Amino acid sequence: MAGGSEERVIDGRFELRGRLGSGGMGTVWRAWDTALHREVALKEARPADPALTPEDSEAGAQLRERVLREARALAALGHDPHVVTVHHIVDERPFPGSFPWIVMELVAGESLQQRLERGRLTPVEAAGIGRQVAAALRTAHTAGVLHRDVKPANVLLRDGGSGAPPEAVLTDFGIAALQGTTQLTATGEFLGSPEFIAPERVRGTHDHPASDLWSLGMTLYIGVEGHSPLRRDTTLATLAAVLEDQVPPPARAGALTGVLASLLARDPEARPGAEELVGMLGEIEEGRTATPYLPTQGGALPREPFAAPPLPTPAPEAPGPLPHEPYAQPSQPGQPSQPGQYGPPDPVGATRAPGRAGASGGGRRRLALLAVAGVVLAGAGVVAVTQFTGGGGDSTGGSAGPSPESPTVSPTEPDDGPEPDGGSARPTDPESPGDSPAPTTDAPQGPLWVAQLASVPKSEGPAARVKQRRELSGISDVVRWVDSDEHASLRPGYWFFYSTGDRPPREGFADGHRAADWCREQGRVKVNDCAGRVLSDSPGDRDLICAVGGSGGTGRCERD
Repeated sequence: MAGGSEERVIDGRFELRGRLGSGGMGTVWRAWDTALHREVALKEARPADPALTPEDSEAGAQLRERVLREARALAALGHDPHVVTVHHIVDERPFPGSFPWIVMELVAGESLQQRLERGRLTPVEAAGIGRQVAAALRTAHTAGVLHRDVKPANVLLRDGGSGAPPEAVLTDFGIAALQGTTQLTATGEFLGSPEFIAPERVRGTHDHPASDLWSLGMTLYIGVEGHSPLRRDTTLATLAAVLEDQVPPPARAGALTGVLASLLARDPEARPGAEELVGMLGEIEEGRTATPYLPTQGGALPREPFAAPPLPTPAPEAPGPLPHEPYAQPSQPGQPSQPGQYGPPDPVGATRAPGRAGASGGGRRRLALLAVAGVVLAGAGVVAVTQFTGGGGDSTGGSAGPSPESPTVSPTEPDDGPEPDGGSARPTDPESPGDSPAPTTDAPQGPLWVAQLASVPKSEGPAARVKQRRELSGISDVVRWVDSDEHASLRPGYWFFYSTGDRPPREGFADGHRAADWCREQGRVKVNDCAGRVLSDSPGDRDLICAVGGSGGTGRCERD
């Protein structure tokens, strides 16, 4: 049974039929229960060190106990429709050195992470999913169980059938904490997903049910905004952002804005409980305004968690399949405080030199990084952060294959200024930046529809930009790049695109549909590989993304 291509049978009963996904704690398999003639999901615990066994080390024994606790936690929650059901546990060690297997229901559907790869949620959709996850957390917290890893990869969307919306199911209680049990985390060990973890958990203070609600709030924020507001390109930088940075005001949350503000309050006592949250989200789901949450204990109201007051809610978008921006669209701290952007607002009267956005925060950032290092590297100094990018959770969903790869991580530090060779460039540019005089920047005249091909964080420097351009040079005779500083319609980074016309690009596609047609002709049909996009001086054009559709493009394909 170990190795080879032969069919594996666990406990003489469960035939493994395919891998559903892998995460930091193991692998989930689709299996057939030969006794009850039904499909199930089997979770196999797999340590990072393949030599680790439950018999010969403390770490192995802890992993074994963690698996058993996950099964007990699920069993303690009864038959809540929004919590994955555990059927059985196999702890007979079918081969030497094995860990227990958990037998669970197989949820027919995809994960929320996979859903977000296709585009953002509307506020009402997010409220519906959030209400059901909050109901699952209400059941868990009542039973004395803290999930501690709420994120899109751990929310499955069960097919509702007959056109009904999917039902949210909370899964992966692999690092859950059970009331009345001892702590399994080793000294200095840190478990969780950095961009979703609550500040108080980063500080190592006592576990609190409200920490799960922060994580749910961050999940819903990402769902409606399309990007993670606190993700940075290293684990320590992300944890520092969780501790230090204010969350940018959501631009597309609509009626959900007040709920997100309550959930993302820094003080856990100021957040609503799961019971109150179910009611608040239910009101939004029904098209009503959520009743504001007012803490009943502790006295002080939560301070506004967002970096600046949100702008008026945008007009509703047209119905239909909208790709929107892919999850984790490139963004960068230190930009002017606009909805959906990183960083706190500029001080009153402050000015910035070109290319030096947010530079004054460097000292505070370094202090925050040192503080985080002191938290997570204390004691034995072991850091075991799981699922940093948010993808690849231990899903028990029915979608075959692992979760999609996470998109490009955004840059995390303010850029030091325009590169000396910044501007539009042909593939014939020198292979090494700086080998020749800088080409002259010649931005398009007026709004221009182009076919966006890729982007590179500016923090990676000119070498990464040249490498990316070289990789794309086979697509077309002319693959150009632009610096986002030249176009307000682009988030920070170096952007690569194709447009019609000669260099410098003074003409583009007639609209997004034509750009999407070109993408299809190149065989690049995924929104992260190619999409119509507008180069302009208007931040309002950032939503103009036209993905490849059935005929022409789909999404926002025409500029008003």
